[in-house]
Amino acid sequence: MKTQIPKVIFFLLGIVTLSGLVESPIALLLGFVFTLICKNPFKAESQKVISYLLKIAVVGLGFGMFLKETIETSRDGLALTFYSIVLTVTLGIFLTRAFKIDKKLGHLITSGTSICGGSAIAAIAPVIKAKSEIISIALGIIFLLNSIALLVFPPLGHLFQLTQEQFGLWCAIAIHDTSSVVGAALSYGDDALRIATTVKLSRTLWIIPLSIFSMFMFKTKGEKIKIPYFILLFIGAIVINSFHILPETITGSIVVISKRLLILTLFLVGSTISIKDLKSTGIKPIVLAVSLWLFIAIFSLLYILN
Repeated sequence: MKTQIPKVIFFLLGIVTLSGLVESPIALLLGFVFTLICKNPFKAESQKVISYLLKIAVVGLGFGMFLKETIETSRDGLALTFYSIVLTVTLGIFLTRAFKIDKKLGHLITSGTSICGGSAIAAIAPVIKAKSEIISIALGIIFLLNSIALLVFPPLGHLFQLTQEQFGLWCAIAIHDTSSVVGAALSYGDDALRIATTVKLSRTLWIIPLSIFSMFMFKTKGEKIKIPYFILLFIGAIVINSFHILPETITGSIVVISKRLLILTLFLVGSTISIKDLKSTGIKPIVLAVSLWLFIAIFSLLYILN
């Protein structure tokens, strides 16, 4: 009977986060605290579900956007996206050598920081033939920083008196994973959410050139490159909404459901963070990740404010 209690609590917390009664940072903390106390009884399943739920939620958010605004937003964030990726990858390569960190681990952390967290790591790992334990370490560190970002970015945005447009762009560039980007923007406002989602997904497409670069860097030509096809569904949802193919009542409901799915996703993200795994990684990979994160956060903020 005792073994069933954590499972029941887990499902109840999932229902609470899905109900819309809690905000994204609280959902993340609920997952993390639950895991500290009870341990996640569905950790492997949660890690698989996170990816699918996030994609479904992001596509659903597309039903609340319009094509013209999306194109303008993507174009406005293009220069900052390019500069931040190139500079972060360059700095990551330098620091990996300076700290004498495993080359593949350093590259995965750099990829996750420069583009889109776990998605970039999952895409780059097979290209450079990284071992599972290295992938786990990189994901653990990135997920930890994602969680911190979700909690600290909204207060910092208010402290720096950022507009919703500025905050949405900053989130998309400076926070690793799409789940935390959208979660932070969700608590800041609808305009911030729209801009953050659009810029982050256009940023995700940079996985393709980074994968090609990684092939040459690690001399692993011929490996398959993962292309984030769900972005096409996101664009399709925007087109459907822009041409009013579906009634506004339906698209509005889809957006509300998608926001709630996102909050559930953040609960699951929190429940998969393992302090034990992070302790076993050593300090150098964490220092690398934090250094890159601070660089991209400060660089992008100064760029946006100027």
